[in-house]
Amino acid sequence: MSTERTWVGPSAPERLNILRNTESIAIVGMSNKPARASYFVATYLLSSSPYRVYFVNPVLDEVLGQKIYPSLADLPEVPDMVDAFRKDSDLPGVAQEAVDLGAKTVWMQLGSWSEEAAAIAENAGLNAVMDRCVKIEHARFHGGLHLAGFNTGVISAKRQVVA
Repeated sequence: MSTERTWVGPSAPERLNILRNTESIAIVGMSNKPARASYFVATYLLSSSPYRVYFVNPVLDEVLGQKIYPSLADLPEVPDMVDAFRKDSDLPGVAQEAVDLGAKTVWMQLGSWSEEAAAIAENAGLNAVMDRCVKIEHARFHGGLHLAGFNTGVISAKRQVVA
């Protein structure tokens, strides 16, 4: 197995466009543990974004007061984005589920990398994003975060990008 990274993801303007054209997000691998990234991202998306957010995890029933669905196929609608919080070896399967369901984007979280999953998504006409955090990207594009993903505390007169 090659560890060389050859895939090139969407540019910042392309990622902004993906976020602007997304209305619903399914978080696959949602956790009920507050220290987990999926929990942190879900909390942000529910409180600070316009998206309809769904949680997918076959072993949990409810988190943050929201129902958790056992699979993508069980969701009440086809999500625009499938945000995967799964180990890299599971990502091709998640990408194929997203393709089969008719999602528009497969987003693989910060630290996640599967060129196979990206190829599955892109070959079916979906957007693919890897090794990036939806929360960080959304907040950064909307004036809330520094590029590194944290609030700098700087107050600026710079015009925000409005989705």
